[in-house]
Amino acid sequence: MAERRVNIGWAQGLHARPAANFVRAAVAAGVPVTIAKGDGAPVNAASLLAVLGLGGENGDEVVLASDAQGADSAVDRLAKMVSEGLDELPETV
Repeated sequence: MAERRVNIGWAQGLHARPAANFVRAAVAAGVPVTIAKGDGAPVNAASLLAVLGLGGENGDEVVLASDAQGADSAVDRLAKMVSEGLDELPETV
């Protein structure tokens, strides 16, 4: 299982535009990914309502995970996006 713990880098947290960008990136990653706030229950990273429901604020720790084959690269890229507050999924880490 690929798992990364990162802190949210968006100034406004994981709300509205950053959440929508993250969900689009999670879908584009091509593997099923979950996201959890701290040690909370994981939710589908491809669901905008689920991601918004986390209430992630700037600096909060989130856990990105996937048990799909070859998920390491996708999870790494999503983790970089979240931790650096990027608007798009980076091509590489």
